[in-house]
Amino acid sequence: MHDDLDQGRALSRALRELPDEATRPYDYREFERRAQARARRASGGVHALAAAVAVLAVAAAALYMRLADQRGDGVAPPAAAPVAVAAPAAPAARADAMERWLATLPSDPALVRVGSRAAVTGLEDRIAQVDDLLSAARAEQAQPARVSDLQEQRRRLVGALVQVRYAETLADAAR
Repeated sequence: MHDDLDQGRALSRALRELPDEATRPYDYREFERRAQARARRASGGVHALAAAVAVLAVAAAALYMRLADQRGDGVAPPAAAPVAVAAPAAPAARADAMERWLATLPSDPALVRVGSRAAVTGLEDRIAQVDDLLSAARAEQAQPARVSDLQEQRRRLVGALVQVRYAETLADAAR
């Protein structure tokens, strides 16, 4: 009738008989050795994946350029980097060239660094805000000086975005 009480006593007796402290499975040096071995194995896979993605991207670009040449579209292959013009170009023409180069880049790289991705996202968001302000200023037929200031701010933001994305491209190529 008091089986529950007997089981509770047996359980508490078994718990009291357990040793106070269990021995550690291994020491800190062994932990460090295993962690470093695990990191080496993981990084090897990442490097192989990055190399495979780079090879596929180059193959896809080559195939695209070859097919574009065969069709005779007159599509020039995208430039690898923005080219600085020796003669002073019109700011609007430079901004258009920068935006065309940005359009040739993939929107989201396969592997990203958090810092540079945050910078790119922040710049893209700020450009979108300036675009909204420009649209509103044009719709309200604001003063030409205000529109000009907004256009100049947008050009600077696009230039900064080009610099960050170009740095990302160089870092990806170095990997």
